[in-house]
Amino acid sequence: MKNNHVVFVCTGNICRSPMAEYMLRESLGEHSNCQVSSAGVMTGFGAPASTLGVHVMSEIGLDASQHRSMPLTDEVVDRASVIVVMTQGHADQVEQMFPHAKEKIFLLSSFDDNAQYKDVADPIGSTVEVYRSVRDQISNAMPGLVSFLKELE
Repeated sequence: MKNNHVVFVCTGNICRSPMAEYMLRESLGEHSNCQVSSAGVMTGFGAPASTLGVHVMSEIGLDASQHRSMPLTDEVVDRASVIVVMTQGHADQVEQMFPHAKEKIFLLSSFDDNAQYKDVADPIGSTVEVYRSVRDQISNAMPGLVSFLKELE
């Protein structure tokens, strides 16, 4: 994948988008030229990933403990070739904030033909079971997203 940069977007960049970021990196492997990052539409710099998010990622062998939040900025949007959002609300918000980015905004569930829900719900403040469900919902979209990215080569 040449010069592709995927940015996952959620609200606070401490639960869903970091999960997706770490899963896609793992799915692409270390030899991929695709850059992967994440950001939030309502966050600042430097907040750690949620404790339960880090826990459920560790259950599948991924270490997200070093993640720190980052806001979605003009620079991040301009660098991105693909922006993957967790909800339709995020898509609308990103498009409103960055109208020039409309063509590169995709809903994560669009990469999972068997998705039961259009949106990936925010697990913040929920139980570990909810976090696992969110993790699995994100994971189910990874094969379709990887295929999509390979088509962009």
